[in-house]
Amino acid sequence: MFEILKTRAPIRFMHYSKAATALSLVLMALCFFSLFTKGLNWGLDFTGGTVVEAAFEQAVELDQVRNSLQQVGLPGATVQNFGTSRDLLIRLAPQEGVNVQQQGESVMAAMAQVSESVEMKRLEFVGPAIGAELAEQGGLAILVALLCILMYVGMRFEWRLASGAVLSLAHDVIITLGVFSWMQIEVDLTIVAALLTVVGYSLNDTIVVFDRVRENFRRVRSTSTAEVFDEAITDTLSRTLITSATTLAVVVALFLKGGALIHGFATALLLGIGFGTYSSIYIASAWAMLLGVQREHMLPPQIEKEGADQEPLP
Repeated sequence: MFEILKTRAPIRFMHYSKAATALSLVLMALCFFSLFTKGLNWGLDFTGGTVVEAAFEQAVELDQVRNSLQQVGLPGATVQNFGTSRDLLIRLAPQEGVNVQQQGESVMAAMAQVSESVEMKRLEFVGPAIGAELAEQGGLAILVALLCILMYVGMRFEWRLASGAVLSLAHDVIITLGVFSWMQIEVDLTIVAALLTVVGYSLNDTIVVFDRVRENFRRVRSTSTAEVFDEAITDTLSRTLITSATTLAVVVALFLKGGALIHGFATALLLGIGFGTYSSIYIASAWAMLLGVQREHMLPPQIEKEGADQEPLP
C-alpha cells in the first residue's frame, strides 16, 4: 500500500480544506462551550483531598477495593498499589460537611468488607492551595511550549507556516480538553504530561510536512500553492501512516490494559494522536495557505557580492 502511495498522483487534500476548517471550527466551538459551562473535572492533584495508606496481610484486587468504596458512598476514589501488592494508597476528593477523620473511618469500613486483616498506616489531608499552584504551573508549561514552538518554526521556516503550526497545536489541545470536559474525565498531572506529549507529536508531523513543502516550492515553479501542499502531504503520507499506526498500537494497549491509573493519560494520547495527524494535514497547511504563503517566501535571500553592480574594466 505504501509503495502505491509513493507512485500515485498527489491526493487533493487541499480541495477539502474549507470543509475541514468548518468542521474544526464547529468542534472547537462545542469544546469551548463545554469548557465554559461544565468546566474540567479536576483531580486530587489540583483540588486537594484525603490520602489514606492501608496495609493488608495478603494481596487484594484493586477493582474490588473500588467497588467497596463506592458502596460506602466514596465514588471516584483513586486506588493504587503503594510499594507492594499488599499496600494501598487511596486518594479521596474533599466532601462537603465531612472531615478527614470521618473519611478515614469510611475507608476502613470499606476495607473491612474486602479483608478483615487491614491496618491504616497513614491518614492526611493535601490542601487545595497546592492544587491551585499545580494547575497554574501546568497551564504555564503548555503556554511556554507553544511560544517556544512558534519562535522555532518561525526561524526554521517562515512566519506563515509557524502560525499555522501553532494554531494546529492549539486546536489539538483545545479539542482534547473539550472531550475531557464533555465526558467529565478526571484531569490530573498525567493529563498535563499527555497534552505536552501530544504537542510534541503533532509538531513532529507538521515539521515533516512543512519541510517537504519548502523543498517543493524551491523545486517546482509552475504549480499552484494548493498543488504544492497536496504533493508534499502525499509524499509524506506513508511515513505519517506508519508512525501513527505504530504509536496508536502502543496507546491502544495502554488504554485497554493499562488500568484505571493511566486510563486518562491513554485517552488523551488517543485523542491527541488522531486529531494531531488530522490537524497537520489540514489546519496547519490550510492556515498557511489562507495567509497567502507563496514560492518567493520559501526562497533563501540573495546576497549581492561586493562590487557586483560595478561595470567591468575595459
